[in-house]
Amino acid sequence: MTKAHSAAFRLATWNINSVRLRIEQVTRFLDEHQPDVLCLQETKCREEEFPAKAIRAAGYEHMAIHGQKAYHGSAIVSRLPLSDIDRVDFCAMGDARHVAATVALPKALSNADAVRVHSLYVPAGGDEPDVVTNPKFDHKLRFVAEMGDKLQADASLPTLIAGDLNIAPYEEDVWSHKQLLKVVSHTPVETELFEATREALGYTDTMRRHVAMEEKLYTWWSYRAKDWAASNRGRRLDHVWTCQKWSERSTGISVYTDARSWTKASDHAPVIVDYA
Repeated sequence: MTKAHSAAFRLATWNINSVRLRIEQVTRFLDEHQPDVLCLQETKCREEEFPAKAIRAAGYEHMAIHGQKAYHGSAIVSRLPLSDIDRVDFCAMGDARHVAATVALPKALSNADAVRVHSLYVPAGGDEPDVVTNPKFDHKLRFVAEMGDKLQADASLPTLIAGDLNIAPYEEDVWSHKQLLKVVSHTPVETELFEATREALGYTDTMRRHVAMEEKLYTWWSYRAKDWAASNRGRRLDHVWTCQKWSERSTGISVYTDARSWTKASDHAPVIVDYA
């Protein structure tokens, strides 16, 4: 797999599945990989409960947090200053699934002063891929459709969308295309809407820019597997989309699968993208 390289700007995203439970893993990841910005999803805590002290001690002074009690939650933690923090309530559900901020860029990117970053958590969609019998699936499709309206790239800034988007769009993004065609996250109605939304917005699938379509690429492995690494029945549910302004600037990506083996790990692995 293509590995991330040294970069002027490093972005990471991780569905942490409870930031308070796994704060030591977050700070370990920050220390080992030194992203400029880390997007988190499923933080599962209210904003006042977010472990900001530990994050600051790791060298990340700047935070944008959208939280709620026990469920969902998105955050951006940064070594670089943040401004223009925004939170979109998709589908008017009151869920903390999105936060965005403008990141002041380091001097190494001399022809750009800032980048707009969105941390996003798309609904999983339940078990049955039927909008009539499963309201969660209907919610998921409406959420993705709203992304097309609400996540337009900033006209003046490069824009990145990162997060757990809960859809594996391509055949090699799942362990078995044939067996998962009727499983939520890989059904044609989801994957077609997902790709149509990304293309209409004009974003590049940054991970697949660096990893060939015929190569398996996963970011999530179920807790149900006794040995997730041996069975390797994964899915690529986490994504980074890059706007046209920066589409050629990404120099490499990596999925840090080691984190999936840590004690009491999240079922997602962090994704890292470097930009020149």
